Order: sequence, then structure tokens, then C-alpha cells
Amino acid sequence: MRHENLSVRIVRRLGDPPSQRGSVSGQNCPDLFELSDGNFAVIGTDRTEELDSLLPADAARADYERIVVITRDTLLRAKRDIPDA
Repeated sequence: MRHENLSVRIVRRLGDPPSQRGSVSGQNCPDLFELSDGNFAVIGTDRTEELDSLLPADAARADYERIVVITRDTLLRAKRDIPDA
């Protein structure tokens, strides 16, 4: 079952905005955000169908979950903004 909390807000972007990472057309805009509930939101490419069967045996995905891919550059630029704890 999906839990949707309408009181959750985006607190901040982690890393540089897509425009600073070379996305001038808005066609490739992976992004990471910290949410007010302490979780993180990811905008990326849905590659669930392609990668689902490749998950390790100890990994699982609920029906409502997706495997989302972001670029290495997106994550590396966000690293400075990801809290240690």
C-alpha cells in the first residue's frame, strides 16, 4: 500500500540544478531533493523493466516501487549536500 503524506515538502535540492550540469533543453533532468520528513526524492529514468530481473537475490521491490537511474555526475555533485547522519 502506498502512503501519501500531503504535509511533506521539498526542503532543498542536493547538488547543482540540471542547468548547471549541462541540461539546456530540460530533456535530461535527473535531480535529488531532501524532504521535510527526512526522506529523499529522486527524479530519474525509470528502468524498472530492464533492471528488475538483475537485482541481487537479497533485494526486493514492491509493486509500487520503481528502479530509477540517475547519472553519476548528478550523485557526485549531490554528495557534498548529503548529510552524514
